Amino acid sequence: MICDQILIQQHGDENQLQLTQRELAAPGQGEVLLRQTAIGVNFIDTYHRSGLYPLPLPSGLGLEACGIVEAVGPGVKTLQAGDRVAYAGGTPGAYATHRIMPEAKLVNVPRDIPDELVAGTLLRGMTAQYLLKQTYPVSAGQTILVHAAAGGVGQILCQWAQGLGVRVLGTVGGAAKAELAQGWCDAVLDYTQPDWVAAVRELTAGAGVPVVYDGVGAATFLPSLDCLAPRGLLASFGNASGAVESFNLGLLAQKGSLFVTRPTLGHYTASRAALVACADDYFQALLSGLVQPTVGQRYALADAAQAHRDLAARRTTGGTVLLP
Repeated sequence: MICDQILIQQHGDENQLQLTQRELAAPGQGEVLLRQTAIGVNFIDTYHRSGLYPLPLPSGLGLEACGIVEAVGPGVKTLQAGDRVAYAGGTPGAYATHRIMPEAKLVNVPRDIPDELVAGTLLRGMTAQYLLKQTYPVSAGQTILVHAAAGGVGQILCQWAQGLGVRVLGTVGGAAKAELAQGWCDAVLDYTQPDWVAAVRELTAGAGVPVVYDGVGAATFLPSLDCLAPRGLLASFGNASGAVESFNLGLLAQKGSLFVTRPTLGHYTASRAALVACADDYFQALLSGLVQPTVGQRYALADAAQAHRDLAARRTTGGTVLLP
């Protein structure tokens, strides 16, 4: 089996992404061969490419895709040729026409959810699930703060939280994205403006919020601490504006005995049962209409570098997919 795949030989800018061909072996014990129909592009892919999160080289990129099982290896018990499946997380290498994957990392996809929607949102949807229901389980009637509310995770997280009866304050980086985020936030603030922290305090009658979900990183991390109620939690799950620098832990005491966590999807889906439960919860949110994400960008597999450029330049909204 000859497969087209995007590889990097060294860390660096988008020019490192090269379309190559390689031969895939037959699936081994507990593995299946996938023909991938749509591939998700996420911010973490740019971190892997640049070396912010270093990878052993040479390496593939990409953590999620949807596809069809074409062959199964020995010991595979729950899947067969023709099954429609998806994955999110694990070892990078999704930017490819075909891929060998462990059975344990794949989840079955409900018939009524399109391939592009699964590939473009599963990683983000599962991220929203663990943030909202595990990292800090929200409750109806609460007010929360979500950064990058117009982005892929933000869109899903805000819609889902509203569906759970939560009041959502969302931040964005500019007027165009503010207009977009109005569709799933109760109030939208521009974190590039100097008064956004004061606005959060005003919108919460001075009390602050119990949780901030922050996928922006350096630009919003320290100001977010001033948005929290005493004993509130800052969940920093991304670095879109750059990595968070070291800070004095004494700030957490000064600002109200605050908590900070840096969660990752892998730790919340480490077991097979946890993975399936997380994915199924997201699929049910899609099927019920509780969450209605969009796929805003589609690129050919060979144009992965342009997808990375657009993502880094904040020119994307909703999900982004590569089409083999």
